[in-house]
Amino acid sequence: MPKNKTHSGAKKRFRVTGSGKLMREQANKRHLLEGKSSRRKRKLALDQPVSRADRRQAKKLLGR
Repeated sequence: MPKNKTHSGAKKRFRVTGSGKLMREQANKRHLLEGKSSRRKRKLALDQPVSRADRRQAKKLLGR
């Protein structure tokens, strides 16, 4: 029986923690950083959990 493939885009965007939570990176930290405050940039550097509404779809794309 053939195996299901992990969605390539999803594996670049989401990661699963040891406890099984899905985490994602925040937007707005790629360019135009000069105009953003250091505090804002620090906050954007932290990973965020995937929202409940998107969790099921993200897990499916990751093959979990």
